[in-house]
Amino acid sequence: MPSKRQFDSGKSLRVRAGLCIATALLTGTLCGCESSSNGTMAASYYLNTYEDLRELGRVTLAELGNISNYPEISGDMTRALFLELQKKQVFSVVTVNRDDPAWQALQENLDSLQAMQTLLLIREKSKSNGLLVGTITEYRPYPRLTIGLRLKLLDLSDGQLLWGVEQVWDSTDRDVQKRVQAYYRKERRSDSSPLPEELVGVSSLEFARFAAYEIAQTLDGGKK
Repeated sequence: MPSKRQFDSGKSLRVRAGLCIATALLTGTLCGCESSSNGTMAASYYLNTYEDLRELGRVTLAELGNISNYPEISGDMTRALFLELQKKQVFSVVTVNRDDPAWQALQENLDSLQAMQTLLLIREKSKSNGLLVGTITEYRPYPRLTIGLRLKLLDLSDGQLLWGVEQVWDSTDRDVQKRVQAYYRKERRSDSSPLPEELVGVSSLEFARFAAYEIAQTLDGGKK
């Protein structure tokens, strides 16, 4: 996907980006972003309304970290998110898997200024203008299927936090159940292997797809 952003290797830009990225990662500061919400999707998210995410062109998605007791959900959730982001077509997406040395460096150094070196390498190697990182904060397959996520999208050209979401999806929540039904009717009705709506609440893979779908909708403020 073409982008009008240019890869500036100037020292001043790198220093400024490093400081801003480090500040965002260490303190959670939004660097000028505004807060948005939409009760019909992921309930709370941040979206910088002054930036057009389509101008990023390409974004690197790091396989999600995981602080739950079920490490296997990381791959499933990351794949679901990758597919939904691609379908949304706001930007193209490339992934950094857990077994990639770059992924290890990101997890180890995101809380320090050393992160800048890794971020610059990712930008130059993948030709990406954005970095999407996140963590599975909660996952329970039973007795009530629950997925919790924390995600953020950084602009690698200036270090701004462009977008972020933190949300928990509980399959027993009535509002979630209604949204699952709407999702299934809209998104899965043409599926060659139809799945009963009730199974979205008991299948971890289907529930991950649902959560990923809702996340992707927030990238443009929920516009249809």
